[in-house]
Amino acid sequence: MTTKVRLTAKERGDEVLRAAVQAFAASGYEGTKTDEIARLAGVSQPYVIRLFGTKQQLFLAALHSVCGRIEEIFREAAAETPELSALGHNYKRLLSERELLLVLLHGFSASGDPAIGDCVRERFGRIYTLVRDLTGASPQEAREFLSAGMLMTVMAAMQVLGPDAIPMPWAEEITNTFGQDAP
Repeated sequence: MTTKVRLTAKERGDEVLRAAVQAFAASGYEGTKTDEIARLAGVSQPYVIRLFGTKQQLFLAALHSVCGRIEEIFREAAAETPELSALGHNYKRLLSERELLLVLLHGFSASGDPAIGDCVRERFGRIYTLVRDLTGASPQEAREFLSAGMLMTVMAAMQVLGPDAIPMPWAEEITNTFGQDAP
């Protein structure tokens, strides 16, 4: 006989948030239903709403979580070597966490919604500022670094970059042209 371990409200909320990242990565903001997130988390749909209020608030929490993870990866890299190349090397870790990158892209595409747009703009600005603060990069260096990161994010979404990449000669050619400081 197995006994169920009772989770705290925070642990259950974290499980729902992980399920939300998974669901939003697969279907985007508009295409995801809260009952799908509830099913993935093993809770009821009303419980999801009780925890987060609305689907929009849950999507915003997922975006904050994703951006927080990106910032965490950059901080870890800078703790070892405060250079763009170190941040770029650690960015490659995100390629194995493809769902995070997909949620970020879905956030960009849902930015027509004022609350989502405000969140995405604020969090992307924080990432830009963090990159500059951690490395001392100039605005141009930070722009080039983030541009390369966005290209890699799009390529990961297309499944031509990352651990399960579908080999494409053009993708390999693009990847080989990234500079030392690019992600």
